[in-house]
Amino acid sequence: KPNRAPQGKSIEKRPAEVAERCSFGHWEMDTVVGGRKSKKALLVLTERLTRKEIIMRLPNKTADGVVKALDKLERRYGRRFSSVFRSITVDNGSEFADCAGLERSVYGKRQRTKLYYCHPYSAYERGSNENQNILIRRFFPKGCCFDRVTHKYIQHVEDWINRYPRAIFGYRTADNLFNEYVFALGA
Repeated sequence: KPNRAPQGKSIEKRPAEVAERCSFGHWEMDTVVGGRKSKKALLVLTERLTRKEIIMRLPNKTADGVVKALDKLERRYGRRFSSVFRSITVDNGSEFADCAGLERSVYGKRQRTKLYYCHPYSAYERGSNENQNILIRRFFPKGCCFDRVTHKYIQHVEDWINRYPRAIFGYRTADNLFNEYVFALGA
C-alpha cells in the first residue's frame, strides 16, 4: 500500500455512506496556495452532499495554522460542529499531518470530527473539493498573492460559489441545501 499520513485513518476505512453522498456532514478539505512570495494560503472545505464551500485564509500553510482554522470554525458552529462536520477527508500534505490536533475539540479532549486520508497522488478521492478549487481559481489564478487579498473578497468568492444555482440540485444552491440540513439538526 502507498504511504499516507502516519497517524490518520485511510480513506479505505471511511464509511460507504460518505462515498455514496447519501448523508450530510462529510467534508473534503484542501489548501489553495498563492505565488512563491506569498506565505498565506486558503483553507477550503467542501461538504460532499450539498457542495457547500467554506474558504478561510491561513497565515501560512502549516499544520498548526490548519488546526487553528478548524478551532475557529468549531467555535463558530458551537455544539453543532460534530453534527455538521462528521468527517473530513484530506490529502497527505504536511499541513494535515496533525491528525490528533485536527480531530480534537477545542472544548476539551473529546473528538470533534473524524479525519480520513486519501492515497498519495489521488486527488480524485476528493473530487468535490478539486472541482470547487477550479471555481476558486477563477477569482484567484495560480501565482496570485494572498497577502493582499481581503477577508471581504474571500467572503465574496465563497458567497458566489454557494449561491450559484446548480443543475445537479434542480437549480437550487449549495446554501439552500446546506441550510436545510443544518436546520433539520435542530438547536
